[in-house]
Amino acid sequence: MKTKRIKGTTVRLSTGDQMFYGLVDIVVIAVLMVVAIPLWSTITLSFRPNAFIGTNLEGMFLPPWKWSTAAYRALLGNNGFLNAFLNSLKIFVMGVASALFLTIPLAYVLSVKTLPGRKFLTILILVPYLFNVGLIPTYLVVTSLGLTNNLAAIFLPGAISTYNCLIMRGFFEGIPDELKESARIDGAAEWYVLIRIILPLSKPIIMTIGLYYGVSFWNDFFNAMLYLNANALQPLPILLRNILMASGMNEFVEVNAFGEAPIQAIKAASVFMAAIPMIIAYPFIQKYFTKGTLLGGVKG
Repeated sequence: MKTKRIKGTTVRLSTGDQMFYGLVDIVVIAVLMVVAIPLWSTITLSFRPNAFIGTNLEGMFLPPWKWSTAAYRALLGNNGFLNAFLNSLKIFVMGVASALFLTIPLAYVLSVKTLPGRKFLTILILVPYLFNVGLIPTYLVVTSLGLTNNLAAIFLPGAISTYNCLIMRGFFEGIPDELKESARIDGAAEWYVLIRIILPLSKPIIMTIGLYYGVSFWNDFFNAMLYLNANALQPLPILLRNILMASGMNEFVEVNAFGEAPIQAIKAASVFMAAIPMIIAYPFIQKYFTKGTLLGGVKG
């Protein structure tokens, strides 16, 4: 009978357990392959030289010493790409900051069990979540506020997500009431309880909800298409759309002084570069991700 170490403890596995863990390993490997193969294909396509553009299978196994950086040089040398990247970065930073600034107080208020009208407020928040008002009223509100051609039109309408708010409320409810009551007995105001007691204990849920908001704002395409008409304000998703839909372009495009770059390689490079910020950020947040989601969902 085989054994398995789980959190420092050796556990004997029955035949059924061995079959289960084997099946889990097969499923995990299959999922990994489904994710890894398209990612690897995109990376190799972005580095392929002109001679290998039409050979997909051969290009996937192209040795790194034969790779070409023409597509990345073309993108980084293009002012439009750098400007779009900067706009997306602004939306990301301002969006996450404003969303957390609004979501944290609302979630904390809803977690206070002695709050008068707490159930009514919860229902009031759930109604628009369950019954969406639709695109036209949202568009009229945004345009009437003068947010057209303003980056705030991307993140302000979605600054508070009902789902994220309820998840965070569940996490706040899981914090022992004794910690809050002791501060209140000492005369601390609610804002003091939130800032000095709740927030230091809530790093997992703050990082998790911040990741949710960040991914949403970084990939937001539809709102940018609706509200941002000026080319100087277009974020990265709009630029990627324009590049990916450039079917009428020549097979090779001239970009600045870097020579001819294959349009297929430029498309792949732009997709990969757009994903780099999330790829870099996720490993630092991953350790909080599971804990924040599970603890936030217990009472949510």
